[in-house]
Amino acid sequence: MKIAIGIEYDGSRFHGWQSQPSGDTVQDHLERALACIAGEQVRLAAAGRTDAGVHAMAQVAHFETTAARPESAWVRGVNTLLPQTVAVQWAVPVADDFHARYSAISRTYRYVLYNHAVRPALHHGRVGWFHQPLDPAAMCAAAGHLAGEHDFSAFRSSECEAKSPVRNLRGWAIERRGAYFSFEFTANGFLHHMVRNIIGCLVYVGKGKHSPDWVREVLASGDRRLAAPTFSPDGLYFAAAEYAAGWKLPMFAPRLIFHPEQELV
Repeated sequence: MKIAIGIEYDGSRFHGWQSQPSGDTVQDHLERALACIAGEQVRLAAAGRTDAGVHAMAQVAHFETTAARPESAWVRGVNTLLPQTVAVQWAVPVADDFHARYSAISRTYRYVLYNHAVRPALHHGRVGWFHQPLDPAAMCAAAGHLAGEHDFSAFRSSECEAKSPVRNLRGWAIERRGAYFSFEFTANGFLHHMVRNIIGCLVYVGKGKHSPDWVREVLASGDRRLAAPTFSPDGLYFAAAEYAAGWKLPMFAPRLIFHPEQELV
């Protein structure tokens, strides 16, 4: 049978999502825990591959197994075998043609940025940080140039393995609560480092180094060298993966404390 799971994790201590020889990725830890419950090896496929230091509020993955277990075993049982910074939130059987990556309609990433003269301590590793004041109106104007379907080569890592640089940025939002900015992007897919490269450019605009139109020029150029440096992974969260209702996956509200509708302290 095929099982889909929802996962939440703090990526600070892991070497990203995707399995590596070190064995210290989120995928590695999950596969070992699942194998203990299943009594056989399992292999996970995820909606999105997060880099080292990147977190997830609502990652979705699937695996196949011949083991018949109650759904609670794939959640509570697996969680007893995982590091405290990774937790399976739900598990449901799905049809054979479901795929966590290819069945996803869209993906959403959120970046939380602490904009203050002094670096954070309690939230270290969980938020990005920039010390100079940022202009939210200018950043919103700049982000507007990225909406829609474009060639995002200028925001693509040189290590990106995607066959095409074209992505459809279907929605974005920038909100502020006190010293915290929340940047949210929804697209049919994202290139390697795409969100972090976008954040770097928006920060350049927000601090007054460039006008909002500069982002449009960078996008049109297709030249990564013209964009800002890749921003820190600390504040980046895989926030959601959207699927057709017919898959009947559980819906749950992410529990990230830095939600833009909440008061941030």
